Amino acid sequence: IMYGNCCDCIMYGNCYAVLFQLDVGELKQQLDRSQTMFPDNPSVWVKDLAGYLNHALAAPETGPTLSSYTHGEPLHGYRVCIQAILQDKPRMATQNLPDYLELLRSVQNRPVKCLTIMWSLGQAGYYDLSQGLRVWLGIMLPVLGVKALSSYAIAYLERLLLLHVNLTKGFGVMGPKDFFPLLDFAYMPKNALSPSLQEQLCRLYPRLKVLAFGAKPEMTLHTYLPSFLSRATPHCPDDMKKELLSSMTECLSVDHQSLGVWRQLYTKHLPQSRYNTDTHTHTHTHTHTAQSLGVWRQLYTKHLPHLQLKMSGRGFPWSRLFMALLVFAAGFITHDIRSRGSFTDSTTARYLHSSGVMGVSQQAWSKVTLYSQQGFR
Repeated sequence: IMYGNCCDCIMYGNCYAVLFQLDVGELKQQLDRSQTMFPDNPSVWVKDLAGYLNHALAAPETGPTLSSYTHGEPLHGYRVCIQAILQDKPRMATQNLPDYLELLRSVQNRPVKCLTIMWSLGQAGYYDLSQGLRVWLGIMLPVLGVKALSSYAIAYLERLLLLHVNLTKGFGVMGPKDFFPLLDFAYMPKNALSPSLQEQLCRLYPRLKVLAFGAKPEMTLHTYLPSFLSRATPHCPDDMKKELLSSMTECLSVDHQSLGVWRQLYTKHLPQSRYNTDTHTHTHTHTHTAQSLGVWRQLYTKHLPHLQLKMSGRGFPWSRLFMALLVFAAGFITHDIRSRGSFTDSTTARYLHSSGVMGVSQQAWSKVTLYSQQGFR
């Protein structure tokens, strides 16, 4: 593309300083020229505009993204165009997230390319919190354990949550399947994150929890209780243990459906239920928590010993059930024969005839009689 009488490029140390030096009139001329030459191809307009800005914004590359692309000139124009497009249409970044994740994994051994993809898609989040969360959950959370990418993923999440003070616009994006991997990354020791990144994620966790519980926690918390309960073992780390107990108390106090869910989980999580009840008894004194504790103790005292007794028993009494059914059948047949006067006129006989059982039984009895007579000779 010919840029006409473009001013000589000067290598500025700060890209923002260069932006203020741009000739807006000349920029419009370049765009008009591209639109005239390719009136039906907007993608060419953007490429031409990016090329012009690459030439005009001649500040040195300071970040890892795009810095390894050997085009012979800075690539700030591409950055500006990506930011402008996603500022106007942030949903474009989330339309094909599975494809972007596949692309990211295909170049996972080339961190700079991965960071370029993450940076480009992440621009949508600075203008729309919900789209930023979708980008993070869709392409950054799956690679959170990759050493070369984890630092950028956590840094982006931190900036996203600090930029959007009002979290309500992000409600409805994150659910249990997204939330609990984050809880494990934040609290489980010796995971794929370094201690410093894990500490950084722990600081962000309370805001992530607010996003996960959403606008109506009284309607959603019961869906989180099973995963909280399954993790609350006596051997889990102390910090995680405190968080799990606090979260389960919140579930039981806020969402009344949680009580029904907890009752259903007795037989599967008996040790956790006993431990959680005992721990609450010794550690919580606040009124709000005490009310929840009362529910825990009431349900525990009423149902848990009975369930433990059933589980330690010999199992279901199948032999007694079989004998009861046999006695019932014999009594029914006897009553049927007596009420009809004979076996031939009984309902049982008619049913056996219609189903073919009588004929087969008579043939079998004839053969048994015949073989018995032959055996006595």
